[in-house]
Amino acid sequence: MAFHLYTEEEQDMIALAKQFGEQSIDPVIAEFDEKGEFPAAVVDTGLEMGLQSLNFPEEWGGAGLSTKAACVAFEELAKHDMGVACAYSVTGTAIAPVMKYGTDAQRAVVRQKIFEEGGLASFCLTEPGAGSDSGAARTTAVKKGDGYVLNGNKVFITNGGYAKLFLVIASTDRSKGSKGLTAFLVERGTKGLSVGKEENKCGFRTSNTVELVFDNVEVPAEAIVGGEGNGFKMAMYALDHGRPYIGAEAVGLAQRALAEAVKYVQQRQQFGKPIAANQGIQWMLADMEMQVEAARCLTYHVAELIDQGQSVTVNGSIAKCVATDTAMKVCTDAVQLFGGYGYMKEYPVEKLFRDAKIFQIVEGTNQIQRIVVARSLLGK
Repeated sequence: MAFHLYTEEEQDMIALAKQFGEQSIDPVIAEFDEKGEFPAAVVDTGLEMGLQSLNFPEEWGGAGLSTKAACVAFEELAKHDMGVACAYSVTGTAIAPVMKYGTDAQRAVVRQKIFEEGGLASFCLTEPGAGSDSGAARTTAVKKGDGYVLNGNKVFITNGGYAKLFLVIASTDRSKGSKGLTAFLVERGTKGLSVGKEENKCGFRTSNTVELVFDNVEVPAEAIVGGEGNGFKMAMYALDHGRPYIGAEAVGLAQRALAEAVKYVQQRQQFGKPIAANQGIQWMLADMEMQVEAARCLTYHVAELIDQGQSVTVNGSIAKCVATDTAMKVCTDAVQLFGGYGYMKEYPVEKLFRDAKIFQIVEGTNQIQRIVVARSLLGK
């Protein structure tokens, strides 16, 4: 990646993320995956290192790195575990609209809760009946005096059981669909906000994924981020800036699967020689490498566009879609190259395979990403 140049500070953080993965994640993560538990102590160690604040301005308590460098750090973390990596990246997704469109008072809350205290944040958009169609959201925010009362349920919320701050998308006018959505910054411990069901997932088992219940949650008008009726805009801004994070993590997952496959095929003997000697195996490896490198280039291109202040909606959709489809394909091929052993939990590619699938679904399904790209081409 010759065109990716980093400052000495960025190189140090990338190296630190790699070291953290090797020393803190690798020794324990299989046990947490088996139990389906969130590795809170491990995540807390990364929070103390500032992995949740990589590409946010130093004046607000962030690390001040470029988005590009943050994505490289997330790629490194994802080679060791996607759940841990996403605890930090989803925090960045949730607070991005606050740092861009929020008030000074709201940014001060983020600085205290996330950067100084080392906390996590959650992005609360999805509901039981509103996934890709955010305008169908049934969580309401009804004006009451000088504030609002929130009622409803959010599902599949990453970090929800541990987050200190929640960016909540609720409807202040359901007759307007997506144009009636408003974003609220809600703090943990607010009366009426509770954690419901924790999901028991196929993969991505080290990520905390829960239902959040809003039962007459009263918030002041000052909790609105970006103005009433601009919730859809806030959500899209969050997703635009979260997609290169997801893309980078998908690349890291795929890279790890490829590395494991390359090592295995050189060791596995069949018919008196390593299976790596077979041209068919070599072609599979070559395709996997080309797919990973293409996904990486698309992802870091989006990160660079963000650093330049450019619009990334279409490019972000392209990168997220290609990178996550690549992760699924490469992990599937890695399992195939391992043969029967690839399906066994004692070998690493089994977990990588399970973890990969969810990223074709979260933060906008890959079918939705294709719709975004097609509508751009058609001028809609």
